[in-house]
Amino acid sequence: MDLIYLSAAALSQQIRSKKVSSLEAVKACQARIAKVNPQLNAVVQLCSERALGEAKEADALLAKGKPKGPLHGVPMTIKDSFDTAGVVSTGGTLGRKDYLPAKDATAVARVRAAGAILLGKTNTPEFTLSFVTTNLIYGPSKNPYNLNRQPSGSSGGAAAIIAAGGSYFDIGSDSGGSIRVPSHACGIAGIKPTAGCVPRTGHIVDYGGFTDSYQQVGPMARRVEDLALILPILAGPDYVDAAIAPVPLGDPSKVDLKSLRVAWYTSVADLEPTSQIQRMVQDCAGMMKEAGARVEEARPPLLREAGEIRRKLGGADGGARLRRMAARAGTKQTSPTLVWGDDQQLPSPQFTDLIEKLDDCRSRMLQFLENFEVVLCPASRAAAPLLEAPADSLLQLYLALQPDGLAGGGGACRNLARGPAVGHPDRRPPLERAPGAGGGGPHRIQDRRLAAAAALG
Repeated sequence: MDLIYLSAAALSQQIRSKKVSSLEAVKACQARIAKVNPQLNAVVQLCSERALGEAKEADALLAKGKPKGPLHGVPMTIKDSFDTAGVVSTGGTLGRKDYLPAKDATAVARVRAAGAILLGKTNTPEFTLSFVTTNLIYGPSKNPYNLNRQPSGSSGGAAAIIAAGGSYFDIGSDSGGSIRVPSHACGIAGIKPTAGCVPRTGHIVDYGGFTDSYQQVGPMARRVEDLALILPILAGPDYVDAAIAPVPLGDPSKVDLKSLRVAWYTSVADLEPTSQIQRMVQDCAGMMKEAGARVEEARPPLLREAGEIRRKLGGADGGARLRRMAARAGTKQTSPTLVWGDDQQLPSPQFTDLIEKLDDCRSRMLQFLENFEVVLCPASRAAAPLLEAPADSLLQLYLALQPDGLAGGGGACRNLARGPAVGHPDRRPPLERAPGAGGGGPHRIQDRRLAAAAALG
């Protein structure tokens, strides 16, 4: 297999066994980025000389028998919504177009401490709040399988360059599908971890607030095995993000697929994906059944209701949080593609009523998930949208069914239960296939999600 298309896990093994040097891997990625990025606009900042220097250092350390960690010498990119020490980190907003952080975000610091080497930053919508990966600084990113289509968002630059072979992995963020939907659109794998698993410290939308449990940070890569490798490195308290607890992570390779209870569904009421996508979910369910899992067609309750609550909560403060973020960044002009609820401020009685209804939905969802370790459902209703598709039109496309939906669907399943969700692609090229299925499930059992996703590969 071509060097640039190895998994991060396989590359790490080859570097350790000295079959490939870190410098060779970094140079291969840099050459690939130079070739494809002028068309994709996926990588928006490069730290080329630093990356080459760190690669040489990694090879020297390995020669002395002193590898840094499980990602020793592996090149990566990082979504531009994360702070990266000494590298411009805009978060897609004009007020930060020249912002140079003094230190890395927690997630970035952890993968670097494990030996990963930063190639550059990947494009994101402003404040990550859109499914269209474009902003007023860098412009739009494109899908590597079809330049007339989007890579989706908000981790669209990350998904595009991973799929194109320019990076072995990236760190994404996800509050409404921003890891899973770009993974679907670009044919890669990604996981939104359990709430409370990975610190958001140093991300432009960090921790706290009434929507805190929606926003999570997780790895994106070409192979599920890389998610299993990287997630434990990211996980655990940093004693800054107050929501993070010591979450036990099991080993996916030790999960007996025959012990899994799997639910699957393809639509919610009148919201139906394309026939190809429905077939893909059904095929995935069939594969799990062939592997010995107990498989049942079953849909979680209250999906539309939960999605409607989430939509109303998104703008319950009348856009005040978004205005505070813009003020902190020094941004006076924001992108027209920003999506942030209805921006209709709700009176306190309505707000507290929504919170109570949300908790009731969570309780009902958890009761459903008591009977299943895995829920298979569509990641979207269609393939990657055309470049000219307006941002607000994508809400129904993605959020109606994906594992986090604002408009109801599997999504409410993941967010309400606060458990993990994996975006998993079919292995045929995107846009010519039934795009990826999404998988969600109960709280704190990423090992079972990843094992199930791996079984579908």
